[in-house]
Order: sequence, then structure tokens, then C-alpha cells
Amino acid sequence: MNFPDILASLIHDMKNSLGLVINTIDDLGEELHVQENPKLGTLQHEARRLNSNLITLLSLYKIDKGQLTTNIEEIDVEQFLYEISVDNQATANNMGITISYESEEGLVGYFDEWLMRGVINSLIGNGLRYSASQILLHAEFRDDYLVLSIDDDGNGFPQSMIEAQSAQQQKKPEQGETQLGHYFASLVAHMHSNGEREGFIKLANNQRLGGGSFSLWLP
Repeated sequence: MNFPDILASLIHDMKNSLGLVINTIDDLGEELHVQENPKLGTLQHEARRLNSNLITLLSLYKIDKGQLTTNIEEIDVEQFLYEISVDNQATANNMGITISYESEEGLVGYFDEWLMRGVINSLIGNGLRYSASQILLHAEFRDDYLVLSIDDDGNGFPQSMIEAQSAQQQKKPEQGETQLGHYFASLVAHMHSNGEREGFIKLANNQRLGGGSFSLWLP
């Protein structure tokens, strides 16, 4: 077994252990009947963020090894966003942040649910660090793409990131070009294609909640 394989095995073990820690923290919060506790929220958030990073690293390893391909399914988008908001609500509540979702009624998407769930959970984890009080998950069909957006009411992305991504969003990402979460999101978006069109990501400021807006465009 070579070093990357050993590292991937260790990441898998760490991810499972951390999952147990997260479940224990969530159970503890319910037993204490805590509605809002910043310290508990920070503990939940950092544990989930670390777990999300481990899942991202493991997914990148599998993609590099050709062990992970997309499993495209028909998805009820509103139900998809509802489930993600519920999964993240306890952590958000303890941080004093509200997560809501909006979707066109009856909207159906065709994408890999597991991969997209991992990307959006990772983006929510980032959003919880920078939002003031709200995160909005939004879905719509625009310009023949399904657009899934994560908006917050924080200070938005630095202008340098907005300007840099405009030249990169239409091409396949190269490792090291962006932060890990953004690199993974861009890679997963590009793994979704329809004919000659591929998915891509887009960053913007001052959208629905006035802060940062990260969107995934899927053909």
C-alpha cells in the first residue's frame, strides 16, 4: 500500500470517528434543551466543518484514482433543499443564524445527489462563519441551467475573488487554483455535463441577502 492509499484509509477512519463525535454533540444539545448556545454552536460548526473537509479530501482522492463518477438521478429540488436545511439547522440555531430555502414549485433537477449534498454542506459551513444572521438556499431554472445558490448576509466575497473567478468559471479547474472547498465545488460542477455544456460555479455579492452568493450552474 502506497502513502496516498494509507492517507486515504486514515482519513476514512477519522471521518467515521468524527461522525460519532458530531452525533454525540447533537444528542447532548437535545438533552440539555438548548435553543441557542454560541459555545455549543461553535463546537458543532467546527466539528462539521472538519468532517466536511475530510469528506472533500476523500472524494478528491477517489476522483483522482478514477474511483468516483457521477450518479445522475432525477431529484425533487425543493425536498433536496429542505433536507439540507434541516441537517444544518441545529448548528445554525446555536450560532444565532437562520437557514431558509426557496425553490420554484415542482422544480426537478438531474444531478449526483451525494456529491451535490457534500458541496452544499461545505458551502453552508463557510457561510456560517461569515453570515450575520441568515443563510438562504435558493434554486431556479435559468438560461437552460439548474442554478443552486447559497446566499448570506455577511460582508460578501473580496473583490479580488469576484474578479479572479470570472476568468476561470467556464473552464475545468486545476488543482491549487482556488481554496479547497471552491476547488471541490468547481470540480463537481464540471463533472455534470449535458452535450457540450458543463457545469460551473459563480461568485457574486449583493444578491438576495446583500452578502456573498455562491452558485452552482448545472446543465
